[in-house]
Amino acid sequence: MQDILQELEHRRAEARIGGGEKRIAAQHAKGKLTARERIDLLLDEGSFEEFDMFVAHRCTDFGMQDSRPAGDGVVTGWGTINGRMVYLYSQDFTVFGGSLSETHAKKICKIMDMAMQNGAPVIGLNDSGGARIQEGVASLAGYAEVFQRNVMASGVVPQISVIMGPCAGGAVYSPAMTDFIFMVRDSSYMFVTGPDVVKTVTNEHVTAEELGGALTHTRKSSVADGAFENDVEAMAEVRRLVDFLPLSNREKPPVRPFFDDVDRVDSSLDTLIPDNSNAPYDMKELITKVADEGDFYEIQEDFAKNVITGFIRLEGQSVGVVANQPMVLAGCLDIDSSRKAARFVRFCDAFEIPILTFVDVPGFLPGTGQELGGVIKHGAKLLFAYGEATVPKVTVITRKAYGGAYDVMSSKHLRGDFNYAWPTAEIAVMGAKGATEILYRSELGNPEKIAARTAEYEDRFANPFVAAEKGFIDEVIQPRSTRRRVCRAFAALRGKTLTNPWKKHDNIPL
Repeated sequence: MQDILQELEHRRAEARIGGGEKRIAAQHAKGKLTARERIDLLLDEGSFEEFDMFVAHRCTDFGMQDSRPAGDGVVTGWGTINGRMVYLYSQDFTVFGGSLSETHAKKICKIMDMAMQNGAPVIGLNDSGGARIQEGVASLAGYAEVFQRNVMASGVVPQISVIMGPCAGGAVYSPAMTDFIFMVRDSSYMFVTGPDVVKTVTNEHVTAEELGGALTHTRKSSVADGAFENDVEAMAEVRRLVDFLPLSNREKPPVRPFFDDVDRVDSSLDTLIPDNSNAPYDMKELITKVADEGDFYEIQEDFAKNVITGFIRLEGQSVGVVANQPMVLAGCLDIDSSRKAARFVRFCDAFEIPILTFVDVPGFLPGTGQELGGVIKHGAKLLFAYGEATVPKVTVITRKAYGGAYDVMSSKHLRGDFNYAWPTAEIAVMGAKGATEILYRSELGNPEKIAARTAEYEDRFANPFVAAEKGFIDEVIQPRSTRRRVCRAFAALRGKTLTNPWKKHDNIPL
């Protein structure tokens, strides 16, 4: 019996060492942690239960039968994050460069199936050279099996991908279908075709970092939702994100203890809006002053900064926030911000996370670039996302809400539950100057008359009361009391039930 136990421990020790000490040292030399070190940082101490530690590949081509390391380049299993269950896989770059084989893929598929059956998030730590060339089409089939499960799990359990090394070719499409993608600066990259192929086909000279680094995907392409300095920070931030999310679409978001007074009044908000209606202010100040303990987890911080998305807690409960940012493009909606906000709204709705919207939007960004880029269809994505959402929706208009952009930003007409406005709100078809020049075109040659007409229009429409008279605004509130009013609104909506007509699925304007 003792010999058998010793044999088990010996086999376990061999599996844990992965590709060996030399390759582990090479991984550390690049500033990267090993697959198991990442798991230890991500999960609660001692909570990891591993599956398929001894699985080995079955390939016999190209001399592969002579090297069959246990685990086959990926560590899979389940554990807990702050006591809540998650399933995960962590690719091991020290074993065949983390390349995906048939058995490697089967290990990943197994934990994805279990996650859906048991209702728990899936976290993928990607660090792979791509498909294992020696296995040919069997490797490609493995990728497709993973892709199919990404599709089936979408909207069922939260899926989080962390790119912690190379991710190229077909490998990028699994993370692309997950809910959140995070990268590590200077050590991770994603692209469909690498720099060498790009150079051969298009004669463009580009580095891996320029083509698919963290900076590229967080600021330009919007593929990634955030980037972190190193593996340690990445694991800590993923733990923080999981705390905001429900385990599955069958559960409500978690409620955490909170130590912030629900009735807290913040008089500084009374002076947040500048006297000059064209002057910018930082909408993040409002978000953090409303949130429990000022805690705000921002999503896609570096992309389309004219709209802000992320998670806060109100009375300990997770709430998704969408807000126009007047400091960037005056808070206008455009192609990028519409896509960014629409995806976030749909995630929140899929997982029963209530949505809080702060509005200061002068309209959609004008210009040929926007029109030719399809701003109509992209703007419709956000409109569609808000319109189909059945979760509690609370909206606060702080300043401008003009034209179609007013409608799009979770207005009462898109089944907004509580729609508040500050006294500084201006709800109208367009700004006073533009409206006056259309209404009184015959008087354009008389600047004094136009000025008077503009002032008259501002007095009549540059306020929230016309909309309030029609019932489109439920209440005009004091800025200082925003936290209390919003908290009470969401408390009143905890029992909300709303269903859409039966359909196989919708046809969002992609």
